Amino acid sequence: MARILVGKYEGSIYREGDGYTGALSLGFAPNGKRKRLKRKGRTKADVTDKLRRAVADLESGIKSPTNYTVGAAVEDWLSKGLKGLDADTIANYRCLAAKHVIPLIGKVKLKDLRADDVDEWLDGLTDKLSTRSLRLVHGILKRAIRQAQARDMITRNVAELVKTPTGRTGRPSKSLTLDQATAVLEQAKSSRLHAYVVISLMTGIRTEEARALRWDHVVAWVDDQTGWRPVTEVGFDHERFALYVWRSVRAHGDTKTEKSRRTLELPERAAEALQRHHTRQAAQKLRAGKAWQDNNLVFCSPTGTPLDAANVRRAFRLITKKAGIGESWAPRELRHSFVSIMSDSGVPIENIADLCGHSSTAVTEEVYRHQLRPVITKGAEAINAVFGASESGSGKTETATKRNTQKSAQVA
Repeated sequence: MARILVGKYEGSIYREGDGYTGALSLGFAPNGKRKRLKRKGRTKADVTDKLRRAVADLESGIKSPTNYTVGAAVEDWLSKGLKGLDADTIANYRCLAAKHVIPLIGKVKLKDLRADDVDEWLDGLTDKLSTRSLRLVHGILKRAIRQAQARDMITRNVAELVKTPTGRTGRPSKSLTLDQATAVLEQAKSSRLHAYVVISLMTGIRTEEARALRWDHVVAWVDDQTGWRPVTEVGFDHERFALYVWRSVRAHGDTKTEKSRRTLELPERAAEALQRHHTRQAAQKLRAGKAWQDNNLVFCSPTGTPLDAANVRRAFRLITKKAGIGESWAPRELRHSFVSIMSDSGVPIENIADLCGHSSTAVTEEVYRHQLRPVITKGAEAINAVFGASESGSGKTETATKRNTQKSAQVA
């Protein structure tokens, strides 16, 4: 048996089994029981190193068990760190963690995790995940270790020291052409999703807003004195209708941003689709009987429960398949199509931003840059007018301006 001193703690290393065991005396517990810190290793040097690391953790306040792994930290975060998030977000985090975090890096002991380990793990996912998904899985690890830090399980967060690499190029969003949109609307008539498709395409609301829409937020204009009233009170026997887009399926029911709370007047075709949908839903409610859950939702399951996003995607892909444009479309692209149709129709970007609930036109231009029709003719028209007048006179300037305006219209 060899006597040792690690920091201020005395102890010994002795042979046990095929290796060595080291034990340090930490004093006595309040109940009078002796407290000891033990570590095992193949050699005395291994044991000494483990004891030194254990003492360092002890003095820094770390309480992590020696076998506490990255996977355990992630599981702890999934069970305690997702409070207040909506169900879809929680499900997404759990799926990503179960597939890309725990199986691949979860067996590493948390205190042994190094930045190089995180780098290698993320690099191994670059050909499988998009950059956005890589940020999500990296974020899961960072948040899990952050929670472990807050509980004195580890001193530093090595995942914070690593930069997320660029992942696989994702599929860019696309928009329906007018002919494609017409075909989709036609094929949607036989689907329970018909009104959902019509409203999404003709108002540009987000899928998360459509799934949270309630009947008391579908309103009709009664008269100048009464104003807008819910159709649940005044019915559909009116000429003008609108949506209060005030909710979403996000946590707490809030819209994405404050500017996203908006009121949108409905096109006639959208109002008609909602009226027919309301009638069909009343029949569904009768068929469901006691199984019906009255959540006052415009779009819901046959028993009144909220629509699942995955079910909406599957139903929408069936519609696009029947429309002859394939199954690679997502419901969110109805919103992109709305922006494209508005832009092609000459609606100013400021109005499109308001309709979409964006905080500024900069957001619209960044997110929907592929759908926006470029309007860049004004500067050329002004320059032509100025320099034409100084060189050729007012008559020629007028002709030149008209000719350049026609060319600019063709370019735009």
